[in-house]
Amino acid sequence: MRALRGLGGLGVLAGLIVALMLLPAVFTTGVGARDAADWFEREPDGLSTSGVPERSTILAADGSTLATFFYENRVDVPLGQIAPIARRAVLAIEDSRFYEHGALDSRGTLRALVSNLGSGEVTQGGSGITQQYVKNLLLTQADTAAERSAAKEISTARKVRELKYAAALEKRFSKDEILRRYLNIAYYGDGAYGIEAASRHYFSKPASRLDLNQAALLAGIVRYPYAYDPTRHAGAAKARRDTVLRRMAGLGWLDRAQAEATLRTPLGLRVQETHSGCVTSKAPFFCDYVQREILTNPVFGKGRKDREKLLKQGGLTIRTTLDWRTQKAAQRAVDRHVPRKNSARKAAAQALVQPGTGRVLGMAVDRGLGPDRERGRTWINFAADASHGSSIGMQSGSTFKVFTLAAALEQGMPFGTRLMAPRGFTPVGYRDCDGRRVGDPGASLRNSADGEGGRPFSLVTGTQHSVNTFFLNLERRVGLCDTVKMAERLGMRQANGKPLQQFPSFTLGSNPVSPLRLAAAYAAFGARGRYCGPVAITRVTDAAGRPLKVPGAGCRQAVDKGVADAVNHVLRGVLTKGTASGMGIGRPAAGKTGTVDDFSAAWFAGYTPDLASAVWVGDPRGGYRHPMTSLCMDGRCYGAVFGATIPAPIWQDTMRAALAGDPAARFHRPPVRFFSKGSGEEPPKRPKDAKGRKGKPRKGGPKRDGRSPDAGGPGTPGVPGVPGAPGAPEAPGARIGPDSPAGVPEPN
Repeated sequence: MRALRGLGGLGVLAGLIVALMLLPAVFTTGVGARDAADWFEREPDGLSTSGVPERSTILAADGSTLATFFYENRVDVPLGQIAPIARRAVLAIEDSRFYEHGALDSRGTLRALVSNLGSGEVTQGGSGITQQYVKNLLLTQADTAAERSAAKEISTARKVRELKYAAALEKRFSKDEILRRYLNIAYYGDGAYGIEAASRHYFSKPASRLDLNQAALLAGIVRYPYAYDPTRHAGAAKARRDTVLRRMAGLGWLDRAQAEATLRTPLGLRVQETHSGCVTSKAPFFCDYVQREILTNPVFGKGRKDREKLLKQGGLTIRTTLDWRTQKAAQRAVDRHVPRKNSARKAAAQALVQPGTGRVLGMAVDRGLGPDRERGRTWINFAADASHGSSIGMQSGSTFKVFTLAAALEQGMPFGTRLMAPRGFTPVGYRDCDGRRVGDPGASLRNSADGEGGRPFSLVTGTQHSVNTFFLNLERRVGLCDTVKMAERLGMRQANGKPLQQFPSFTLGSNPVSPLRLAAAYAAFGARGRYCGPVAITRVTDAAGRPLKVPGAGCRQAVDKGVADAVNHVLRGVLTKGTASGMGIGRPAAGKTGTVDDFSAAWFAGYTPDLASAVWVGDPRGGYRHPMTSLCMDGRCYGAVFGATIPAPIWQDTMRAALAGDPAARFHRPPVRFFSKGSGEEPPKRPKDAKGRKGKPRKGGPKRDGRSPDAGGPGTPGVPGVPGAPGAPEAPGARIGPDSPAGVPEPN
């Protein structure tokens, strides 16, 4: 006991020896020796080796890493993926007789005591590898403060419990398996748990490639990870490494000349930080979307706490849909047109979806992911719904007119159907899906920006010029409810998760939505009416490689193929002679501009049969308080911003780069029934003679310019491809009742 009192700083080891001395008394107090032996040999209740936290990894579609999530940065690896020299180094300093003894090595413990007393420091471990594994396991599995305290307490009871568990594990697992588990669970300082994470952290290499110097350093850290952390205490870490090398040489496991040479070697750290979360990801907002999908979707656990635990300690491998070419193209385009720290404080967001699958191929915001108090950063994902990004959404403007158009075509209206677009429009005669009258008989709406009122338009020309009063009239004729149901069939809902509001201004985009949902809806037209909900995760496996259930896209035929083909035919004209004239991408494409009340936001949604995108540009501080009129941004002035002013060029740049080198897919010819009243195009203007008199129209109608990449495909009539100056932009969505600024939340 006098010797034990002399240990001083070696109190933990002294506690172990005292426990060993008292063990016989524990076994014989109140029970017979035979009963004590039986108790010790029985499998303990509740002994589980599961629940060791491992980090989860999110991967792009090509297998590259997007982000990691963890409570403890740990990567579990097989013994064969740990360098043999690293295994020998740990055994030398911690338990050189590991393969010779059982759960308790009394001879080794006493020898370690004598050695440590002689040197005045801990040079050899007192507990065996199995006991140390048990201690780490109990500490790792502790969920409460009381459990953590019990796992760390210095007491005879804890030592006896650990020995009993160690004896059970020696029966359950082979020596190699116990060593593997220990190397994977031990803490190596500076946030690195397990030898694989430690090797990657300190040396930027896997544990399979550790050399003698590196192996000895890691083996030495385990005893006191904080004191021997080489990033903070390089001198102490080197001294400890040297102790390991000398121990290996003393055991005859290492040539002394090699040991002496390594003693003169510097530590050679190449520290690589591993971050938990999406902040440092190269696709931060897509990453954040995936994270929120796991945290909010019941398929990954009953409650949020269970889902977060699964993500941060379940060792998941999460394969996603992210396509790097698409993502980089989107981010470059967004940053080019709306720089991160632009002088006007405007923001932009874009989401890209693959038609026919719902796969989210890219998601870009012109901000870094982080605290809003830092200029150019935000925690809000403007591209996603509130559930997946905290955004309450933004009014979508005239991009919603496509749902009225689709509903009209579904009811059999041909392209040549003509309706009057009055200069002023009184919103009466509307009923919602419950049969209630909605509208404001006292209001009079007009086309304040395009000047197109006072004459009739066809489905084609009314869409090309995005005439507000034409679409209000068309919506009344089609039925507000049918228009709303069309949008719902294509996955649309408010960004806050609530059903769409039903008012006459529905077709003008009064509902706050997200770019992602809008992109998925437009993607359905590109897929000939097949709607797929947006999905970002394709496969998830747990730490053991077992696949977990993942949410599906729920693909379905939401719109008849012929109707979708007709929509595509009309929207192609928007890019050739409508509000987005000149925004072609060198292959068949379709789209629709959108401008919100008072220029508070602008949109463009466009697609090909292979890729769909929706772009929003606005002001996170509130679009009505900070409208995009007379906008100047970083030395570039735009005047009033429409959908074709900034959003469409972002879309154009993105699509060109994302689809570069891919074969151009074509849209299908619409059914002939939609041409029953003609093409719906404007009649050709009669040229004037020298005296200003109009001549006869040219026979055969307007010629298609074969040089235009956006001309209609073979056999697609009535879509001239002559590029020109942007056509008259659509009018900002007129306010009606609850669609006024006071009734609709602004972007946050």
